[in-house]
Amino acid sequence: MQLTILGAGSSAGTPVVGCTCATCSSSHPKNYRTRCSSMVTLDNGEVILIDTGPDLRIQALREHMTRVDAVLYTHTHADHLHGIDDLRAFCQRNRQQIPLYAKQDAVDHIMAKFGYAIREPSHFWDLPVLGIEAIESPFSLFGQKVIPVPVVHGRIMIFGYRIGNMAYLTDVSEIPESSFALLQGLDVLLIDCLRYEAHPTHINVQQSLDLIQRIGAKQSVMIHMTHELEYETLSGLLPPNVCVGYDGLKLNFN
Repeated sequence: MQLTILGAGSSAGTPVVGCTCATCSSSHPKNYRTRCSSMVTLDNGEVILIDTGPDLRIQALREHMTRVDAVLYTHTHADHLHGIDDLRAFCQRNRQQIPLYAKQDAVDHIMAKFGYAIREPSHFWDLPVLGIEAIESPFSLFGQKVIPVPVVHGRIMIFGYRIGNMAYLTDVSEIPESSFALLQGLDVLLIDCLRYEAHPTHINVQQSLDLIQRIGAKQSVMIHMTHELEYETLSGLLPPNVCVGYDGLKLNFN
């Protein structure tokens, strides 16, 4: 299986509008970060998105995406959800409904805000055609076991996800003790890393490194970064088994 980072940026993206800092002014392509989401491609070709950020259309064009077969939502903040309408291109192209999976509170939010898109297939494909299901425990998707991993994001509980030996943990301020048991034996860990300074709803660089050491994945990748983190500078601070994520990075896992 393969994971492609569609976006490694935080809610403002990088460059930030109106900012002239070194990272935002950089010509280094790995300092260009769209809003955070990823794509998992299974061995048999199905494509699972993790979140639909507001840059989904740009990401899909860049990665030459032609199908989306399901979406896993971590939570419903705008930078992880508000590209949902761009799923209609895949519904139109493939003439199929796309199922969405999320915590019950996230399902309720999506139904309230984007209820027009939750509909059964018909002859009309000019709107997204999406199904939705609340999840709270491991389930099977296209023959793969998907494990929701509860994590804390400020004052709310959200989901990370484990598929095979890969785990994806964005927007983390704390990992409950019970969730560490779900993160053993990983080949690849993608983990939140907002900035150098402490933040009330996200872990910073040092906290991310501490969690990486405890979880012990073979390879760890930092995601959901602000413009305060410059690619080469941060890369120079990391141990050999940890790297800075960037848009378009592809990671293979079992």
